[in-house]
Amino acid sequence: MANYFTGGQADLFSFYRLPKILFADPRFRGISAEAKILYGLLLDRMSLSLKNGWLDSTGRVYIIFTVEEIMESLACGNKKAVGLLRELEEKAGLIERRRQGLGRPNLIYVKNFTEVSESHLQKCQNDTSSGVISTRQEVSKGHGNKTNQNKTEMSETDPFFSGSDAGMESEGKNDRALYQDYFSQELGLDALMEANPEDEDMLREMQELLVDTVCSHRKMIRIAGDDKPYEVVKGQLMKLNSDHIRFVLMCLKENTTQVRNMRQYLLASLYNAPMTMHSSYVARVQHDLNAK
Repeated sequence: MANYFTGGQADLFSFYRLPKILFADPRFRGISAEAKILYGLLLDRMSLSLKNGWLDSTGRVYIIFTVEEIMESLACGNKKAVGLLRELEEKAGLIERRRQGLGRPNLIYVKNFTEVSESHLQKCQNDTSSGVISTRQEVSKGHGNKTNQNKTEMSETDPFFSGSDAGMESEGKNDRALYQDYFSQELGLDALMEANPEDEDMLREMQELLVDTVCSHRKMIRIAGDDKPYEVVKGQLMKLNSDHIRFVLMCLKENTTQVRNMRQYLLASLYNAPMTMHSSYVARVQHDLNAK
């Protein structure tokens, strides 16, 4: 007989996050489900890279995820693992691999899925009409890993929010308004406000703070006294969901120390939520169990 989850037990486990846009947006219909799952695994590795400080000279985060690790994670063979990497890189433009040479593993840059244009995917699908096992030589020159074509610089304005390249209706809205809509939807703010009417002002403040931060033109953003590259901070904030917001609200209510700069404190809490939420819940459960 199967056991059922009760209360907040589901929060005791860690989960891989797959962006909804990869399944809902027509731009990504040509990408296999397995490739999308691999992209979720690569996104998960980003948090480890951030903790390790794995940034290149331009401030972009990279990860190391070998073919062997992919084979083990997805329980697949070498050919399948290599094919999925090629699909993400050559067909979807969602990653970029850079060789290190001397037998060292490739560096993988996981690209922001909101920055992949529809025209890029259509071009890649035409170029790779023979399937994901096509060789790199079969791809046209227009499909190369040039920065200006693949938009790997996260500091540029996101096509997802600013134009028809992303297939969004953005007419009449500036980037700030589009980011407000994005966070409102991704964080489920309407549902949170309905469930927590006493926190409505704080939730709106969080939304405005997130929008202010991702729309900033600064190269460095201060988080808990440390200056971090804008691209890193933006990438972390774009991963937030409603669970993270509920966690931050809980932490704010439980805090008993005086906060001199609430805006900085709130930004640090939001930035750290994806990295600390799980461990915090585990610590609470252990505390409750030991108290019995």
